[in-house]
Amino acid sequence: MPVIAIDGPVASGKGTLARRLAATMNFAYLDTGLLYRAVASLILERGSDPNDSVVAAKVADGFTADDINRSDLRDEKVGQAASVVAANQEVRKSLLEFQRHFAKTPPNNHLGAVLDGRDIGTVVCPDAEIKLFISATPEVRAKRRHKELLDRGDESIYARVLEDLRERDERDRNRATAPLRAAEDAVTLDTSDMDANKAFEVAKSLVNERLSL
Repeated sequence: MPVIAIDGPVASGKGTLARRLAATMNFAYLDTGLLYRAVASLILERGSDPNDSVVAAKVADGFTADDINRSDLRDEKVGQAASVVAANQEVRKSLLEFQRHFAKTPPNNHLGAVLDGRDIGTVVCPDAEIKLFISATPEVRAKRRHKELLDRGDESIYARVLEDLRERDERDRNRATAPLRAAEDAVTLDTSDMDANKAFEVAKSLVNERLSL
């Protein structure tokens, strides 16, 4: 089964791109960030601290597929907590097998799998047939995230979104376990000056070329 690994920082456009590629190619899609958001949500629900590594590891160990259907996973508070939880080595170990199983055995008879996250091409699926690293400037990503929050009816201040985004980038890039970086054999796509349609067309062309479609 072919696997497409898509990595990149928050609000780079990788999620939208991954979903469209999966739908177009009849591949199963997994937003791996939802796994960490689910763990964070469960921790917050218990009234625990996401920085408590022992609690986070215990919650992750009990993770099930149903947990990614929790209704609050897109909340900003959960997203911030997820960024902290994702730096926990034991949490990442607990969720690694779930991701690899999804990639090797896509559900519902799909023809392959698309996974997006921070370490798909480097750790989760290092043998993926196609690896893309999606990037954009912090300012562009903050504008996208700010608009997304406003469109959802949430309160948002651009300067605060930019600051939070930079803090998350710092945590993601400098964590000891599976830091955010492009795999050596990944194709980097800067979407700063692209809308979603343009990014999709460029990525689709790259995928078709690699898979000889």
